[in-house]
Amino acid sequence: MLYILSGQDDYSLSQSLDEIKKDIGDQTALAVGATLLEGQQVTIEQLRPFCETVPFLSEKRLVIIKGLLERFEPKRKTGRQKKTVRPRKNQADNYQALGDYVTRIPDSTIVVLVEGKIADSNPLLRLLAGKAEVRKFPLLKDAPLRQWVQERIKEENSSISPQAVSLLVQLVGSNLWIMSSEIEKLVLFAAGRRIEESDVEALVGYAQQTSVFALIDAIVESRGKVAEQLLQRLLQEGAAPAYLLVMLARQVQMIVRARELNKEKTPRAEIQRALGLNSEYAVRRTIEQASRYSMARLKVVYRQLLAADLSIKTGKYDSELALDLLVAELCRPAGVSVT
Repeated sequence: MLYILSGQDDYSLSQSLDEIKKDIGDQTALAVGATLLEGQQVTIEQLRPFCETVPFLSEKRLVIIKGLLERFEPKRKTGRQKKTVRPRKNQADNYQALGDYVTRIPDSTIVVLVEGKIADSNPLLRLLAGKAEVRKFPLLKDAPLRQWVQERIKEENSSISPQAVSLLVQLVGSNLWIMSSEIEKLVLFAAGRRIEESDVEALVGYAQQTSVFALIDAIVESRGKVAEQLLQRLLQEGAAPAYLLVMLARQVQMIVRARELNKEKTPRAEIQRALGLNSEYAVRRTIEQASRYSMARLKVVYRQLLAADLSIKTGKYDSELALDLLVAELCRPAGVSVT
């Protein structure tokens, strides 16, 4: 039997792999007969002793190969005209031979190919697709992610309000490892009652908010490369561009307000109340940023944030492009324009 598990949602992929292992039989015996191989360099000669040896103490052998399909993933040229780079002839022969071998392994061996994000044009995937059980695990976003959260909480014999679900998704994003951990904490905290928005505000680790603080730092300090990396990481983790714009604008507003309160020598506890922040970390970082950045620079950043928001609402740019252009514009050297 051949399985192909691929996608960026490694939480769901890992659960699927565990299900395959459970279906095989006795887990203690399976552990003796299981093999993990790195697919980037593996050869047919290296596969043979693991795939063709009779299982010991169990009915099936399990061979997990990580990154075999990625090895033959089509590479693309950078630049305006992107063209797929065809594999060299010996590479093509290699994937053909590997594909033919993997589909001819004995019935006593189960092979699982574990991959990241794979293009539909991947030559080895196209060769194996009709001969394997293919399971894809893309990052969950929007409605599917909210549904996953609700189902996960239901499995814990708990419930959650729609507002709490929306906030939880906004704060955590698509990383289901973190989401699962936060859900466990919320269920314990609620102790049998419905989880509300206030519970999420009080308890959930501000994973994205921490990155937003770092993104503001990079933008205000014109560190373009760092800002772009942070932005892309937040987007890849499932943060909605419109939500990030709101978070960035809100944080600049709070920095300005904290500057004013600091000038008036307002006690820290009163600053926290005035800003409406529950997190000690958020208060500390906001006050810290207020002491480091000039009002002139903060005004420039805030005006650009409002302009980016307007460009999205009027349909001039889509939200992700507007964010990219915003970061590039704010971080560009003086005298250089971003088109």
